[in-house]
Amino acid sequence: MGIVEPVYPRLYLVLGAVLAAAGQILLKTGADGAASLTDFINLRIVLGLACYALGTALWLLALARLPLSKVYPFTILTFVLVYIASIRLLGERISVALAVGVCLVFSGLIVIMAS
Repeated sequence: MGIVEPVYPRLYLVLGAVLAAAGQILLKTGADGAASLTDFINLRIVLGLACYALGTALWLLALARLPLSKVYPFTILTFVLVYIASIRLLGERISVALAVGVCLVFSGLIVIMAS
């Protein structure tokens, strides 16, 4: 790798985090109200798993091009995105402590990315 890191691996990581968060929301909505194993076979579960698969492929592309120490912190972004989506899309309640924690976690990702 040259002096300038390519932009695409970081784009892969952001898209992978978005897909993982979307997958988590789809899995949650697909699992809601399930009472038996067959209830988990539905379109939302399938789409959630597909999001995870595509996100994993993007993650692998990034891993092939960047050190793990730069890639792994992007798992934090998934946490932040799921938190925001659970509030906006699922109507879940927020607490001050959780909001502060998410802000601290996201700040940590920014610090890591800048290094």
